[in-house]
Amino acid sequence: MQVTETLSEGLKRAYTVVVPAADIESKRTARLASLGKTLALPGFRPGKVPPTVVRQRYGTAVTAEVLEASVSEATQQVLSERGLRPALQPKVDVVSLDVAGATAKDLEFKVELELLPEITLPDFGAISLTRMKVEALPETVDRALGEVARRNRELAPITPDELGDRGAAKGEVLSVDYVGRIEGVEFPGGTGNDIDVEIGGEGFIPGFSEQLEEVKPGETRTIEVTFPAEYGVPDLAGKAATFEVTGKKLSRSMVPDLDDALAKKLGFDDLSAMREAVTRRIQGEYDQLSRLRLKRQLLDALADVAKFASPEGMVEQEFGQIWQRLEADRQAGRLDDDDKDKDEETLKSDYRAIAERRVRLGLLLAEIGRVNSITVAPDEMTRAMRMEALRYPGQEQQVMELFRQNPRASDALRGPLYEEKVVDFVLELAKVEDRTVTQEELAQEPPAP
Repeated sequence: MQVTETLSEGLKRAYTVVVPAADIESKRTARLASLGKTLALPGFRPGKVPPTVVRQRYGTAVTAEVLEASVSEATQQVLSERGLRPALQPKVDVVSLDVAGATAKDLEFKVELELLPEITLPDFGAISLTRMKVEALPETVDRALGEVARRNRELAPITPDELGDRGAAKGEVLSVDYVGRIEGVEFPGGTGNDIDVEIGGEGFIPGFSEQLEEVKPGETRTIEVTFPAEYGVPDLAGKAATFEVTGKKLSRSMVPDLDDALAKKLGFDDLSAMREAVTRRIQGEYDQLSRLRLKRQLLDALADVAKFASPEGMVEQEFGQIWQRLEADRQAGRLDDDDKDKDEETLKSDYRAIAERRVRLGLLLAEIGRVNSITVAPDEMTRAMRMEALRYPGQEQQVMELFRQNPRASDALRGPLYEEKVVDFVLELAKVEDRTVTQEELAQEPPAP
């Protein structure tokens, strides 16, 4: 095999490869002979078909098979002999290919690829990070328990005698039917029947429940509201609407006492056990957010020291995915406020920089894992697969089978696990200082890198 390097520029390499005709013919002859030993054709005993007949009938197909295998094998040989680590699948273009010829000819093809960069791992001990710590305070737990009690409220009807001549008061619950219209036309999702609305409460369009104060059962009132600009349905976001609302019955919320009886109703041994469970949940949420903030600090620090060139093909691939999502958000009216006033060129420049940063960080994390033999164990993958399957009640077995049969699905699950293990490895070596902060400080969005 003859290999000629035609390009060596940065991470880009290109080669012209020629596989001699003798090698092609040798492989073709061997494959035809192997095929003839098992072939069964009318008029011949199994395995006794003459070589000339085998070649006549299957020569073209075997030649194509041999050429394809030869390209693959030769490409792999080029990579292994030169110690090349491609960033993406090499691009192969066949220059000369003769499938139907009776006599084999030299096979010539070109290989183009980008290499993974040489990465020098930083001194992880020199990285200084701050882990924000928040403890679940008793008053926070009390508020959460109070919310649990409110979610388990019961509605007690207010009788006509109790109601008298007054209408719905703030805090009471009015059951209503309503029809919504925009510019006089009803819209999808704008109709409801027997809907409980807490007067002055949250959960509806701002201004909806407030305007139902003093409405009596049997009374119809037309109210005007405006959907928020960030409303989840783009066709309704920011639009003014009218609702024709008819009150049906009025109730008051009966919030149960926070006691052992409520705890047992919710599956706990007693109130103390419920308080302990709520405390663990809140603390877990704080710890998870603290972990996310610490990981972001670490990635920012690693991005600062990841001073190597990124393969252009990987950056283009990442940018393409980012841009596709941005275009979808733009068409759906979900573009970030920071991006709305930017022109196309600025947007592309900003997001290409993000793509380049992601690729560099991904390569650095992968190299850290490779050098330090970090892997995702089979039992870790099995646990992750089971956790993912639990998100689809009734389809757990199908989901598990999907992961077992689809390598791409498994890789999508393995990637985040691998990244977290590499992050944990670096955090063990970095200087991490714990700092107690408030819940508000923890929740505050850190500045962009």
